[in-house]
Amino acid sequence: MTAVLSLKNVTKKFGGLTAVGDVSFEIEKGEIFGLIGPNGAGKTTIFNLITAVYSLTEGEILFHGNSLIGKQPYQIADCGITRTFQNIRLFKKLSAYENVLIACHKLANYKIIDTVFFRYGKNYQNQERKLHEKTESLLKLMGLWEVRDMTAANLPYGMQRKLEIARALALEPQLLLLDEPAAGMNPEETIHLMELIRQIRDEFDLTVLIIEHHMDLIMGLCDRIFVLNFGKALAQGTPAEIQEDKRVVEAYLGKEDDAHA
Repeated sequence: MTAVLSLKNVTKKFGGLTAVGDVSFEIEKGEIFGLIGPNGAGKTTIFNLITAVYSLTEGEILFHGNSLIGKQPYQIADCGITRTFQNIRLFKKLSAYENVLIACHKLANYKIIDTVFFRYGKNYQNQERKLHEKTESLLKLMGLWEVRDMTAANLPYGMQRKLEIARALALEPQLLLLDEPAAGMNPEETIHLMELIRQIRDEFDLTVLIIEHHMDLIMGLCDRIFVLNFGKALAQGTPAEIQEDKRVVEAYLGKEDDAHA
């Protein structure tokens, strides 16, 4: 079976600095796959390479066996890959509802001229109704319906994170990339998010790649985990295998002797 996403010997250099070096892994359909590592390990750089924010220096990235090299970010989204960002990127001055509705409009097939001359036509009105229904459904799923009219900038940080996920889901992805979705959330919110990500995976038949520093979330949520350190592969395996890997413990906590110094 062809993997949903394959990274083969992926390398990204910025001048003389190698941010990601010779990284390879595959993600199977339906997996929740974790990408972890200390700060500066290259995790977000990998997200930026997958979504064409950065171009590859070396290597190859395949989605369902097809190369993503040379595509623009909007073409990556068209292929079925959407993402959230480490630094939240919302339309801050628009409402939560408007943020999701704008993303839903990617699915509309009418043209701008239709909005001027055919606003009262059945095709236009039917499509608009479906887009509003989808917006409502996503906001309710993410627990944001009650704050739908609030300006995005005024939402609590955790709700902004959820709004960004709702907007990514509006594009109907096959692969969802989540960059630190639990950042700024308390333990209770994190547990709820973990359950929500599982629900999203199952309900939308998604594959999920997630970067997260909350180890309870990663270990309790992911099917497999890939560990980066200084831009290179350190370990890969199930949560149980990663927890027992001495190299991973050292990367996060320092060597045993140092930890007790």
